[in-house]
Parts: sequence; C-alpha cells; structure tokens
Amino acid sequence: MSFRRLLALTALALASASGGAADSPPIQTTPMTGGEGTVEQFDHNAYSLPQGNLAMTKRLDFSVGNSFFRNPWVEAPASTDARDGLGPLFNTNSCQGCHLKDGRGHPPTAEAPSVSLFLRLAVPADPHTDADLLRTRGFKPAPVYGSQLQTAAIPGMKPEADLVLTWQARTESYPDGRTVELRAPQYAIDNPNYGPLPEDLLVSPRVAPGMIGLGLLEAIEEADLLAAADPDDANGDGISGRANRVWHARTETTVLGRFGWKAAEPDVRQQSMGAFSGDMGLTSALVPVTDCTSGQTCDQFADGGTPEVSDKVADFITFYASSLAVPARRELDHPQVQQGATTFNEIGCAGCHTPRHTTGQVPDRPDLSNQTIWPYTDLLLHDMGAALADGRDEFLANGNEWRTAPLWGIGLAQTVNPSAGFLHDGRARTLEEAILWHGGEASASTDRFKALPADRRAALIRFLQSL
Repeated sequence: MSFRRLLALTALALASASGGAADSPPIQTTPMTGGEGTVEQFDHNAYSLPQGNLAMTKRLDFSVGNSFFRNPWVEAPASTDARDGLGPLFNTNSCQGCHLKDGRGHPPTAEAPSVSLFLRLAVPADPHTDADLLRTRGFKPAPVYGSQLQTAAIPGMKPEADLVLTWQARTESYPDGRTVELRAPQYAIDNPNYGPLPEDLLVSPRVAPGMIGLGLLEAIEEADLLAAADPDDANGDGISGRANRVWHARTETTVLGRFGWKAAEPDVRQQSMGAFSGDMGLTSALVPVTDCTSGQTCDQFADGGTPEVSDKVADFITFYASSLAVPARRELDHPQVQQGATTFNEIGCAGCHTPRHTTGQVPDRPDLSNQTIWPYTDLLLHDMGAALADGRDEFLANGNEWRTAPLWGIGLAQTVNPSAGFLHDGRARTLEEAILWHGGEASASTDRFKALPADRRAALIRFLQSL
C-alpha cells in the first residue's frame, strides 16, 4: 500500500482517535505525524528532508538554505564574502556544528569537545533597576562574559574560557528491585581569559535540539496553546503549564514564546538569528550585536559587513529551518506499541506532551497550513523539579521551568546522531533515563511509570521509539 494511500485510509480514524472518553488524550492512529508533509525517511538523514508537500518551486530555496546551514563560516575578510565574519568569539562555525544532521547535540566528551552543548550565563537581576533589560532580554547578562560562554575564537583572540564537565552517578530503583544508573552533570568553567567570573554567576547548560517540524509548531494558533495553559492548576491535576511572554525584536512587542528550552524565542527567524549571534558571533538586521562585550576588544577585528548575515541569507536560513519534515510513525500496529500508547496517556504523560494539534493558515505556505500534526508538546512551561533546575530565569520562565519538548521523531534521534542525549543538557543516555529524571509537575507520572510492571514500562519505551 502506498504511503499517500495510507494517509487517505487513516484520515477517517482521526474522528475516533480519542482513545476512550471524550476528555481523554487522543491516540495516534496515523503514521502522518507531520501532516501531509510527513516523509518516509528512517536512517541518518531522517531529519534532513524538506516537507513532503513542499512545492517543487520552493525546493531550490530549501537547498540554498541548507547550504548556509551546513557550510562553515570563516573569519573576515575572506574571498567567501557571503560567509565571512565569524567570531571573534564563538562556539561553532556552522549551524550543522551544533545540530548534527539537523538533529540533537550531545554533551562534550574527551574525544569530542564542547560544540553542541554550551552554557548560558546570567547574574541575578533587580526587577526595578533592570526592568528594561528584563523586558527585552529576559535576563541580565554576566559582566564581561555576556549571555553565553564562548569556548572558541579566531586567531589573535582568546576564547572566553574552557567548559569542564564531570559526571556524578546516582541510582534509581524500581519497586520490583531493578535499578538504573543515572548521571548528573557537574559543570565548571576553567581558565577564564577576561578576568574573574562573577561570584553570583548563573549557569544553564543547553544542548542543541532537533530541527524537525519547526514551521509546523510556529503555525499552531496562539489561542489553541493558551487554551491549554493552567498556571494556577485550576483543574487540580498537578500540572500548571503556563505560557512564556517574550520580546519580539521586529515588532518591538511582547508575544508568546514557542522556541528554545525555555520558550524564550517567538519564531523561527528570531531563534535562528539569535543562534547566529550567540553561537557564531555573526550579526543580522534582527540581532545586530553579538555576545562580545566592550571588555573583550572584539572591535579590533574585521567584520563581514553590516550586517554579516544579510537579509537574503536570513530568509534562506529561516525557510530551511521552517521546512524540515517530520518522519512518519513506525510500528503503529504492533501490540506492544499500542499498549505503550495507552500507558502514555494513562500515567499522565499527555498532560504536558499534548499529542495532537492543528495548524492555522500560513501565508504563502500551504505545506504548513491546516495540517493535523502529532508533535506531543503543549509548548508551555512546566516546573520539572529541583534535579533538572538551572536556577536561571528567562522572561517569565523561572529556574525550575522548561518548555515541554516535542517528542515527534524522538525514536530516530540516536539513529541521526548516535551520541545524542535527551533532556535540555543531554544527560539522559536513554529514553528511560529521561523519564526517570522528570520531577516537579511530572513527579506523579514518573512515580506511576516506576510502579508499572516491567512489561508495561518496556511497552511505553517502545511506543516512544516508534515516534
């Protein structure tokens, strides 16, 4: 049976996909996780295809965007003037350097230094004297070192410092006696090159997330996301998701946050230009400054133009990042996967990882418009407990809160990047470890998972692997 024929046959099942009672979370019965743009790609390139329903006339734009995403930027001046201006301080020289094959990054190892994980920096802010900064940046950057620890530099410039990661083991036990070893990361900053670090420095590790389906997530109607927010837990289920409200640089207004680990970016374009600035030291019209501060003498080096990322390149990058397709679900008919899907809902995972959404109308993007999608996220902030807390506020997100990560495609994460880790800092090596780290609002679901018989725990993991 053809893939598109399967789509037509499964469309009828959506009406009865509620999995039981009217208020029960829906159970996915279609492989079309990303709507009509879903693709059948399950190898190391699973995250790198354009939307399956993207018009042929738009695929050249996707390819050009891919080239700017994949290829390295270089120090200015250079003959490659479309890609010069790197640094002087940076973390990586290409988008692909963090988002390996458009997928998740991983924590540093002795063999692979810190590239796809970096440290966000801040210091405590005063809501009165720092009000304008909190409104437009969402936090107070660290003196001299700015908002991100940059561990690389062009020749003639010293990196800010070295990131050092060590692991502390802890054991989690199930009621049936089985144990799982978890690893808690311990971060240190060594060899600072621009003076002492602030004593009150706040540090937040961030691993690069996967890139699939971003345009579809941006296309979900704001009203639908806000309808799921329950900041005061009015329904008493222990889950109090709330929206982040963030600064939109183009309109100079405060809007709903959707992207980033704390939902601190409003759309794909601003998220992308922020990464160019923070990760690669490249300016754009939207983000015209980098994280290099006045105490670091970056202005002695040549730049790559004003701005370094032209509006045309920014358009290509944004289009590319908005057009990466979601791979299809697998093993939908397998009894263990079906049991796992039911268990996912029964123990409360769907309370934050909302299975299904419908996108709105997107001008000039019929491939993203009016799509039924299964991202398994509410894009809201949730308290995940002390064990995962970073202590660093970002706009309305406090130090315990994280945006619900989409789960679509998660079963292929380590196919795309075998070293990929899970959670915001990549500490979890397996999906089981990731579940066991969930605390705060997710504590009840984690406890229910631990109390399950071993076969049902295995079924839930297999369901996640099918996504």
